[in-house]
Amino acid sequence: MLPPVPDEDGAPFWEYADRGELRVQACADCGELRFPPRPCCPHCRSFASEWRRVSGAGRIWSYVVPHPPLLPAYAAQAPYNVIVVELAEAPRIRLVGNLVAGPDAPLDSIPPGRIRIGSRVQVAFGADGLPRWVPERA
Repeated sequence: MLPPVPDEDGAPFWEYADRGELRVQACADCGELRFPPRPCCPHCRSFASEWRRVSGAGRIWSYVVPHPPLLPAYAAQAPYNVIVVELAEAPRIRLVGNLVAGPDAPLDSIPPGRIRIGSRVQVAFGADGLPRWVPERA
């Protein structure tokens, strides 16, 4: 996996992820959740912000299976998926990641034919601190 390259606004996201917590930025004045992180609230224009923990539950909003892999370092794991997850607490927030069988499972651990838009997923953190998504168990 390629390590994230945090910027000043997004660095807290990665710090929380490294601790196994999914948090998103929220306006400290109007309470609106937002992602990606940014200095100013797009709703009320406040510069006050905080990081709120979210459940990590969501649904697959979209996905792709790159053919061939876009990056040579991922060729050995092809075919792999990249999913877009709509968070349960904030459907306008969509996070990108991979659907895997378990927190430290390889990128190709879920066959592409099993991925369905609308399927429920839950965030899981691997040993490297990167958020991934696993199918929600019924």
